[in-house]
Amino acid sequence: MTTWVLLRGLTREAGHWGGFTQHLADRLDTSDEVIALDLPGNGALHAVASPADVPAVAAACREGLTRRSLQPPYMLVAMSLGAMVALQWAHEFADEVAGCVLINTSLRGHSPFWERLRPRSYLRLGRLLLPGLSALEREREILAMTSGEPKRHAGVPEQWAAIANRQPVSRANALRQLIAAVRYAPSRSRPPVTMLVLASLGDRLVSPGCSRRIASRWALPIRLHPTAGHDLPLDDPEWVVQQVLDWWAGR
Repeated sequence: MTTWVLLRGLTREAGHWGGFTQHLADRLDTSDEVIALDLPGNGALHAVASPADVPAVAAACREGLTRRSLQPPYMLVAMSLGAMVALQWAHEFADEVAGCVLINTSLRGHSPFWERLRPRSYLRLGRLLLPGLSALEREREILAMTSGEPKRHAGVPEQWAAIANRQPVSRANALRQLIAAVRYAPSRSRPPVTMLVLASLGDRLVSPGCSRRIASRWALPIRLHPTAGHDLPLDDPEWVVQQVLDWWAGR
């Protein structure tokens, strides 16, 4: 039995995986379990203060699985900030980690800041912090930034707005998560676990060059989606699942 752990990114929670969680579970062995885990400060943990460094986030995630009595090995499928958490986990506790899938992430020391967060996104991200913006308006902006084809996802902003109203992420927690992501610089050595890198050529938030650089530096397999945006599991969940299963079967 393998526990598949899904980790989302900045200010996102388990609910933002949408149908992907079940989609993956349906393709795995019945003995496997899929858990979408909230980072501290998000989702069910929205009242908890987000740590401002990735190692502390990783420690909190490990504790969360222990509280659920879920035992390793863990297969970590993670995107953006969540992928940084997965890398830290793999560095510190490689014996717990069966493997990592790193989706549209970036690392300090591997890529320049203007690739880690593309300048064209600065104004839109600043708009999200403006007072008076409704949850629905904010989620529409986020979808426009993170999807390669936002018009395909009718109803998604409404679903995300409902999540935001039910379990709001505070501005302080959003800032601490951003600080954690900006500051995180992993060990220069490759974590001693098997890993796959997935990236979107249509990512308008983070340059796919960041993923290419990680894959090149650590000699990791990489798969590139030709059109999807930063939220690759939203734009093409079937493609993500197929890439993961093909890699997992042939690792």
